[in-house]
Amino acid sequence: MNAKPTQSKVQRVLTGVTTSGTPHLGNYAGAIRPAIEMSNQENVDAFFFLADYHALIKCDDAARVERSRLEIAATWLAAGLDTERVTFYRQSDIPEIPELSWILTCSTPKGVMNRAHAYKASLDANEAAGVEPDDGVTMGLYSYPILMAADILMFNAHKVPVGADQIQHLEMARDIAQRFNYHYGQGHEYFVLPEAQVDEEVATLPGLDGRKMSKSYNNTIPLFEGTAKDLQQAIAQIKTDSKLPGEAKNPDDSNLFAIYRAFVEPAKADAFAQELREGLAWGEAKKMLTEELEAIIAPMRERYVELMAKPELIEDVLLQGAEKARKISQPFIQEIRQAVGLRRFHAISTDSNQKSTEKTSKKSAKTPRFISFKDDTGQFMFRLMSTEGEEILRSVSFPNPKIAGQEIKALQSNPADIQFELIDGVYHLSLNDHLVAIAVDEAESGAELWKAKLLNQLALFSAD
Repeated sequence: MNAKPTQSKVQRVLTGVTTSGTPHLGNYAGAIRPAIEMSNQENVDAFFFLADYHALIKCDDAARVERSRLEIAATWLAAGLDTERVTFYRQSDIPEIPELSWILTCSTPKGVMNRAHAYKASLDANEAAGVEPDDGVTMGLYSYPILMAADILMFNAHKVPVGADQIQHLEMARDIAQRFNYHYGQGHEYFVLPEAQVDEEVATLPGLDGRKMSKSYNNTIPLFEGTAKDLQQAIAQIKTDSKLPGEAKNPDDSNLFAIYRAFVEPAKADAFAQELREGLAWGEAKKMLTEELEAIIAPMRERYVELMAKPELIEDVLLQGAEKARKISQPFIQEIRQAVGLRRFHAISTDSNQKSTEKTSKKSAKTPRFISFKDDTGQFMFRLMSTEGEEILRSVSFPNPKIAGQEIKALQSNPADIQFELIDGVYHLSLNDHLVAIAVDEAESGAELWKAKLLNQLALFSAD
C-alpha cells in the first residue's frame, strides 16, 4: 500500500520546481525560503522534486534544460534544504510517474483537458493571431495537468503549494483521483484528494523597474549568480523617484523598501521606513539594502559555488532522494497495475474467473454518488459522480456541511422538484427558488441529453 500519512498528525506536502530557468531573488523570497521553512515543521512530510519532464513542455533547448536542472538543485541545497529530513528527487528519476500519468490519461475525459487554462490561452492567442487553433500546441502542453496529477497522486500528497494560476490543475487532479477511485476502487480509495495550499502572505518582490520581478520582464536581481559586486550593481538599478537627499520619501511607494522589508525583521523595516520619511538619500538606502542582502546571501552563494563546481555531489543527493521516493512509488504502481488489470500472470489465482465474475457483478450494481469537499475559501460544496465515474453536477458553495447535506438529500429524494434554468447553454439547478448546482461537461452531449442523464442518475437513488 502507498504510505499515506495520517492527516491529523502528519501532512505530506509536495512541491515541484520546473527546471527551465535560473533562480533569482524573487524566487527565493516567494517560493524557496517559505518552502524550506515549511519543510522544517514537525507535522510536515515534505517532498521536493525537479520537474524536468514539465520543463520539456516550456523549453526545447537541451543545454538550457540541463544547466537549469543543475542550477536549481544547487540553489535549493545551498538555501538550506535538509535532505535528511525531506525527500528531494528528480521527476525523471521516478519511472513510475510517467507510467501512472499514462494510466490516468486513459481514464480522463478529453473534455476535462479542453478546459485547462493554459490550453485555452494558447487557443485564444492563436485565434487572435489568425492562425490554426492548435498551432504550436504540443500534446505535452495539452496533457500537462495529467502529468501534474501523477506527480501529486503517486505520493498521495495532502497539500500542494501553488500559485493562483495553478489552482485549476489541483482541482483537475482531485477530479482525476476521484474518477479512478470510483471506477477501480471497489470501496478502496487508492488516491488521497490533494488540496491547494495558497499562501497569501508569501512575498512578491518588485523588480528593478517596479513590475513583478520576473525573467520575462528582464528586471531580476541575481540570487547566487555572479558576485557581491554584481548584486550591488543590480540594486543600484532599482527605480526610485527623483526626490533629493533630505527630502521626505514615502516608503509605501518605494520598490526598494518593499524588497528591504521582505528580508529583515519588522522592527528593522519600521526603522528603515522612518529614515526614508526623514530624508534618507536613495544612494544610502540602496547601500543599506545591499548590505542586508549580502549578509544573507553570501554564505549561501559560497555553498552554491561549491556545489556547482562538483555536480557529482548533487547527483548523489538526487539519486539518494529518488531511492527514498521509489520505496513508495514502486510498490504503489503495482497496486495501480493490479487495479486496472495489468498484474503479473503468476499472481493470478486459480479462482480468477470467479473473482472476475464477482467484480463484474459489483460493477454493474454501481450507483451514482455525491462527494462533499471544501472550496478554496473553506466553504462546502458537493459533486455528483455518475455510475460511469464522471462528474456531471457541481454545487454552489454553502456555509456549512449541514446545509450541503440537506441539499444532497433533497436532490436524491425529490428530483421532480428541481427547477432547471438554461443560462448561456448551461443548466442551473434550483430548489425552492434558490440556486443549488450547475451542470458539468454537458457540452460533450448537449444540454437536453445532459438533463435526461442527470434525471436518470438521480432516479437510481430512489430505486435503492
